[in-house]
Amino acid sequence: MKKQLFGKTLTEIKDIIKSYNLPLYTANQITDWLYKKDIHSIDEMTNISKKTRDILKKNYDIGLNSHINVQSSADGTKKYLFKASKHYIEAAYIPSKDKATLCVSSQVGCKYACEFCMTGKQGFQAHLSTNEILNQIKSLPEFNNLTNIVFMGMGEPFDNLDEVLKSLEIMTSDYGFAWSPKRITVSTNGIIKGLKRYLDESKCNLAISIHTPFNDERLKIMPVQKTNPISEVLSIVRNHHFGRQRRISFEYIMFKGFNDSMEHADKLAKKVSGFWARVNLIRFHEIPGTDLKGTDEKSMEKFRDRLNERGITATIRASRGQDIDAACGLLSTKKLI
Repeated sequence: MKKQLFGKTLTEIKDIIKSYNLPLYTANQITDWLYKKDIHSIDEMTNISKKTRDILKKNYDIGLNSHINVQSSADGTKKYLFKASKHYIEAAYIPSKDKATLCVSSQVGCKYACEFCMTGKQGFQAHLSTNEILNQIKSLPEFNNLTNIVFMGMGEPFDNLDEVLKSLEIMTSDYGFAWSPKRITVSTNGIIKGLKRYLDESKCNLAISIHTPFNDERLKIMPVQKTNPISEVLSIVRNHHFGRQRRISFEYIMFKGFNDSMEHADKLAKKVSGFWARVNLIRFHEIPGTDLKGTDEKSMEKFRDRLNERGITATIRASRGQDIDAACGLLSTKKLI
């Protein structure tokens, strides 16, 4: 089976070129074709010699693959299904008045089994390669409309950090998409080892899933709390130097009678005080296999206002794509396994 060029960093392309004793400048030509132009075959790289193209074609394809299914929501959200090796993944395209966001996946399923997440209920099947991560973006029909990328789809990005970091490099480097890191947010449930590396090696935004300020409650719904306590996660972030160009956000799904009291709001405000950050309050979309229920709108507004009164910037995130199971926590390809 041929290997794929799309998803290779400039360094990796240079290594390929060196292995065939080809001119080193060819690597820059290849990345220009891969990431700045719209091609689907090596033969379309017309400023590269035919001899070089023939050498590459023996072992490599471009490696871009279109989606195999799409569902459209009444609110304009689209959920795309992509083939990934022997498995399937989903990505959600979320357009609004002034921006267009793509929620991408970094794994097939997830091993962390959060109580409120359909991907976690699916379990873990595979890591995605850089090619499979970026293919969700580049092969999207609305690619040229995209303003923002969020790694909030299937999987835990810090559990597949090598491939995620290579994806971020290609997206933000001059040789790649040349996007500003401010356009990209990576979400984590708090994998400490990955967090330290991400903060050092990437300038993209960070979102931390917290969901309750009380440790015992968090452990009940997020098993990751046992080995990666949120207090240590916050300490690492607090001690890292953040410039004003990098945004932190805290994700907080609201569950009726579980984490939506004023006591929770006050404790949360203390926990995240001192950060240049935003708390995103998220509606819970009920899923099978859990007794958790979503908080009503009025209670969410009271919770938001309490945080604002305590000096914490908090907003209620608009829920999109629920009718096609594309909203937060609903992505899953379990039925296709």
